[in-house]
Amino acid sequence: MYFDHEKADRAVNFIKQLKHTKGKWRGVPFTMMEWQEQALRDIFGTMRDNGYRQYSMAYWEVPKKNGKSEIAAAVALQGLCADDEWAAEVYGCAADRAQASLVFDVAVGMVEQNPTLSKKIKIIPSQKRMVYLPTGSFYQVLSSESYSKHGLNVSRVIFDELHAQPNRDLWDVMTEGSGDAREQPLFFVITTAGDDPDRNSIGWEVHQYAIDILTGVKYDPTFYALIYGLDKENRRIWKGRDYEVINADLDDEEVWRNIWTNEEIWAQVNPSIGHTISWEKVRDHFNRAQGNLARERNFRWLRLNSWETLKTYKWLGLDFWDRCEGNIDIERLKGRPCFGGLDLSSTIDLTAFVLLFPPDDINREWMVLPWFWVPEENIDQRVREDKVPYDIWVKQGFLEATPGNVIDYKFIEKKILELAEIFDIQQVGYDPYNAMQTAINLQDKGLVMVEVRQGFLSMSPPMKEVQQLVMSKKIRHNGHPILRWNVGNVAIKTDENENIRPVKNKSTERIDGLVALVNAMARAMLYEPQTDVSKYASGEFLDKLWG
Repeated sequence: MYFDHEKADRAVNFIKQLKHTKGKWRGVPFTMMEWQEQALRDIFGTMRDNGYRQYSMAYWEVPKKNGKSEIAAAVALQGLCADDEWAAEVYGCAADRAQASLVFDVAVGMVEQNPTLSKKIKIIPSQKRMVYLPTGSFYQVLSSESYSKHGLNVSRVIFDELHAQPNRDLWDVMTEGSGDAREQPLFFVITTAGDDPDRNSIGWEVHQYAIDILTGVKYDPTFYALIYGLDKENRRIWKGRDYEVINADLDDEEVWRNIWTNEEIWAQVNPSIGHTISWEKVRDHFNRAQGNLARERNFRWLRLNSWETLKTYKWLGLDFWDRCEGNIDIERLKGRPCFGGLDLSSTIDLTAFVLLFPPDDINREWMVLPWFWVPEENIDQRVREDKVPYDIWVKQGFLEATPGNVIDYKFIEKKILELAEIFDIQQVGYDPYNAMQTAINLQDKGLVMVEVRQGFLSMSPPMKEVQQLVMSKKIRHNGHPILRWNVGNVAIKTDENENIRPVKNKSTERIDGLVALVNAMARAMLYEPQTDVSKYASGEFLDKLWG
């Protein structure tokens, strides 16, 4: 093994000829930070005795907004144009096409700003592909649908956000044997820490392998590891290729909080802070997170690159929910516009329907009316397993028992249609799982049924809206005990963009009523009422308008 300064200089100098692509940095020459340049020099300058690169795998794990996409795009272009590889095949991989396209789009911006490269590279946006004409090389975006990706002749792979891969399929296809026909393929992984409390993902597997390399537990001279982050489990502060041991009892919550809220540690694990991300933005993120366990978790995950161990956090304290209890005058709600939310269970569990009434001139708060059903013959079993008083709720009128040992969907459809005769139901949001036929039946009867997918993007906005209304006491419910129980059972799961969705921690905990409420809010937030101009226009005007 030896170090070739000329080859290191060549790779670094190529990248310095590129320009940044976003915001205030667009058009500015790519001046790398010291930690970035040193790592690239290590990767491209460390050679085997045969003159080819020592490292075939480079793993960079750094917090959000430390310049990952720009570096990844630059490394992709270097592999496409300046790596002495004829007919190079460069692939940009991620969990989905949109994520993989992020780095590709940055590379496109770099090419467009470089007169030399823009003449030699053909960009095919619709295919997320670019071709370097002098050598017949190409750069192609791939996603995690790996079943069709065998038979590639890889020279370089840019793996973005490895932690987000849904499984290991694409990783295995791209890294196991795909570069064997090349003398010095390079697999360049650039990622943040993962949201993987169970420690089962390919992201965690490769992260742990990198840790083992850096700590000397394993030896692999082809694997270059670089990690910046806070490691509570092993009491380490990772600072690139080295770490500092935290000599403190991190199981003590107060001690741990003093560690992760320390700005000196923020600086150690964010090598580009003050440059690609401002101190102000990190502090703002921290201040917004204060007092909210889920947001604090996200701050540690995204800003401090901490692999968090807790899956979920409780959503709302019941004290906030209870403050919103009040009398609801059903008579005043009759004929008023409202939105339905349906969470239709499997045939043996709890089913919920909620009507949500927006504020008007009379009622300044959102009004919530819930209904619940359970199979009559399963009530005793539900009482034993869930350890809640379904039988008492039936007697009190809070829960309707449908005949038999499975939910009678016709019974529920009939009830919803009866409610539609009383209230002006604009739309009903429903989870399509288990509910497609019911939705079709209700649609045939004149109700507007709209699917509400249960993923982060669909559920986060309405769930946050409900949360805000509860916290500000701008929503009113009638103290329904089943809905209260459901709200108390709700935990939240978050993604890296701070989107949330409801989950339950135990199989016996039901959250159906809350899900129905969120489904209703999902439609209420998006609904735009059509103005009936006949209420405001003269007959003469309407005759002219409609001919």
